[in-house]
Amino acid sequence: MQLSIEWREFERRREGMVHAMNGGLWLHRFVLWEEDMAHLVSSNRDLLVEAGRLLGMSERWLQYKPLKHPVRDRRMDAWHWDLRGSYLELGLRFAAPKAPAAPHR
Repeated sequence: MQLSIEWREFERRREGMVHAMNGGLWLHRFVLWEEDMAHLVSSNRDLLVEAGRLLGMSERWLQYKPLKHPVRDRRMDAWHWDLRGSYLELGLRFAAPKAPAAPHR
């Protein structure tokens, strides 16, 4: 499968959040009730919907949750997909290489 949309993981949660709130796609892994999961997060709803289509997800599963931009210090519209099972496997398989952590300032 050839993807024209790119999402990625980040070493630091804050950097992933900035990327997502600036319109990129952030893959954020976590464990819930001993199950591996991830959120695919963005402030760009159209891009996120297209990413979901590539993963075979139904648009009605998209979740809206305003998030605080870590740099701009204000809440913004944001959406995410819950990825688990085969959707998580695909999401991880097609993720771009993890972005290295930026140096602390």
